[in-house]
Amino acid sequence: MNRQTAILTLLSIVLVGAQKCHADAPKSVPLIFDTDMGNDVDDTLALGMIHALESRGHCRLIAVTSTKDHPLSAPFIDAVNTFYGRGDVPVGAVRGGVTPEKGKYLGIVETLDEGRPRYPHGLKSGTDAPDAVAVLRKALAAEADAAVAIAQVGFSSNLARLLDSPPDAVSPLGGRDLVAKKVRVLSLMAGAFREIQGKRNPHHEYNVIKDIPAAKKLVADWPSPMVFSGYEVGIAIPYPADSILRDYGYVAHHPLVESYVIYNPPPHCRPTWDLTSVLYAVWPDRGYFNLSPTGRATVTDDGVTQFQPADGGPHRYLVVSPEQITRITEAFVQLCSQPPTQRPQP
Repeated sequence: MNRQTAILTLLSIVLVGAQKCHADAPKSVPLIFDTDMGNDVDDTLALGMIHALESRGHCRLIAVTSTKDHPLSAPFIDAVNTFYGRGDVPVGAVRGGVTPEKGKYLGIVETLDEGRPRYPHGLKSGTDAPDAVAVLRKALAAEADAAVAIAQVGFSSNLARLLDSPPDAVSPLGGRDLVAKKVRVLSLMAGAFREIQGKRNPHHEYNVIKDIPAAKKLVADWPSPMVFSGYEVGIAIPYPADSILRDYGYVAHHPLVESYVIYNPPPHCRPTWDLTSVLYAVWPDRGYFNLSPTGRATVTDDGVTQFQPADGGPHRYLVVSPEQITRITEAFVQLCSQPPTQRPQP
């Protein structure tokens, strides 16, 4: 092989490698996060993880909506978004929600250090936030068809109401048709699909029983594929308390750490229910989870989630092996503790 041929061969290898690298570049998933922020701290960890995934180019947070009907829930979400340098993400609030209690950690959004907010935010009260359904409709209408992933990790209140929403100035489509056109998958933390040692079986999962009518409507009428992360999945993957103590020291005050410690301090290792639904919504094909056969989920009148296998059914649920649990735990620690790429401005 002469010198010229060798150079041409090397250039062709470089070009092929560059093309392959470009082809393997991450796809940025437009993501909606629907959360009952303030009831449990896994919602906070999940939102921090979303921001890390966006910083890595794997998703784009297009809206956050809260099913927690307390005035500080939406401001807390806005403060976390601002902490990660994305205070412009639209935040919507439920009206007439089922859990109006303050919760343990939402009050940190009001903390002042030398007269200035510890966690800056523009939204001062959930009463000032737009209605969640309006935010959902606007976010969906702006995206490409069959592109949006939704991670629902709270109650079904907002999404059930979305299905019933009428056409408006944002979209000529009613809610169900808008969802059918725009949503690729609904990844939701809800129900329980396997026996849970030490728990009442069948398990009456919290996100379902707090708004049973909405949960029943959602599983019956939602027109896009749904993948459930049952209670048994998140409880099998506790977040390491040691990470809370050691991995977030790059700032004096971190909203994920402060929320976690107030909710239940280390050495408590909190289950990662909500994080599992986010991880699947953004990375469904990375081998973190196995999937059940297709079928159809239903919700009983007392809030038990049942599943009937059926070929071509619209529903599936997550299953994890011990080996996957190890990988998932490592992914959660690395993503949740990742520093913001943009520092928040006061």
